[in-house]
Parts: sequence; structure tokens; C-alpha cells
Amino acid sequence: MGAATQPSLLCWKWPWDPNPNPNPSPNPNPCGSPELPWLFRSLHTLSTLAQSLLISDAAPDPPPRRRPTAAAAAAAGRGRGRSREEQGEAEHRALAAALASGKEATVVEFYSPKCRLCASLLDLVLGVESRNSDWVSFVLADAENEMWLPELLHYDIKYVPCFVLLDKRGRALAKTGVPTSRLHVIAGLSHLLNLRRPPSHKVKSSSS
Repeated sequence: MGAATQPSLLCWKWPWDPNPNPNPSPNPNPCGSPELPWLFRSLHTLSTLAQSLLISDAAPDPPPRRRPTAAAAAAAGRGRGRSREEQGEAEHRALAAALASGKEATVVEFYSPKCRLCASLLDLVLGVESRNSDWVSFVLADAENEMWLPELLHYDIKYVPCFVLLDKRGRALAKTGVPTSRLHVIAGLSHLLNLRRPPSHKVKSSSS
């Protein structure tokens, strides 16, 4: 019996393809073909990237005193008794502010309030954003809130948690694949960050 096909870490979303999958495909993988463009075939292995993220981005350094990040503000707002409309508007404002900041990248995390895996990733996401806030912003998006329906359709979000990488112009570059475990999601997020991580941060990460 052959080995089962491993789920893809990334789903590639190219901004110049307005209709990436016009015809139904017999492939059950929502990410489509696992073949990656040649430009990204030299990415690090799953274990190396997961270890890099866990060590360099989640290291227990004391949090710097700075303005709360977009993800931290959105997470705090979820516990203040906001209505779904108020929370959706706050999350959309956070996305608009992140794109207007001119940073190298924005990562949108589509989550569900009922998803325990999503909740388990919150502290890690806040830590990663805090340590990389000079070049990347994180935005939380409630996939159960109908206010995010246009983005859910546009980015083809069929599962949570799902992280979508946007460039500074708001164009989607890639997203994490179907989550099979917490480590799998972390490795996929590490892939996304390394696609846009500035060289200075890569050097710092590899030396830590």
C-alpha cells in the first residue's frame, strides 16, 4: 500500500490570476496541485522552519514597551462584550490600518471563536507579531462573521485556522494549507514569514 499524500503546507494565490480554478478538479486537496513554482523550491525543510519559528519568534524575551499590535488589540476586544458587527468593524479597521502602515507584509489569520486550535495559537501569534512588528502586521478575522464573507470567497477560505500572506499592496501571495496539527500550522506560518522576511531578520534568526 502506498504512502498517503501529505497535506500541502502552503496554498499559492497569485494576484495576476483572477480566476485560479474555473473548472472543478477531481483533486480533493483545496490547495490544488502541490507542485511549487521553481522560485520557491529552495525553501527550508518543515522541521527546520518550525524549529526556527519556535526558537527565534517564540523565545521568552521580555515584551518591549510599545504600542499594542493590531492582533493584540483585536484579541483584547473579543473579551469586551462587543457585538458581532462591532467586532467585525474593528477587525476590518485593523486590516485597513495594517495595509496603510506601509510594512513589508500583512498576515491575516482567519479563525473561529469555537476553534480550540485557533485559540491555542493566539499567544504564539501575538509573540511573533511583537518581535517582528517593524516589518509585518497580523490581523485577526472571524471566519464566522458574515462581514468577512467577501474575503472568505476571495481567498478561498475553507478551513480554520488559515493564515493569508499579503504584500504591502494588499495582494495575496500564499496561505497556509489544511491544518492537520498545531505543529503543521506553525510550520506553514513560518513558511509565510520567510517569504517576506527582510534579510536582516533572517540573519538574526539564523544566529539565535
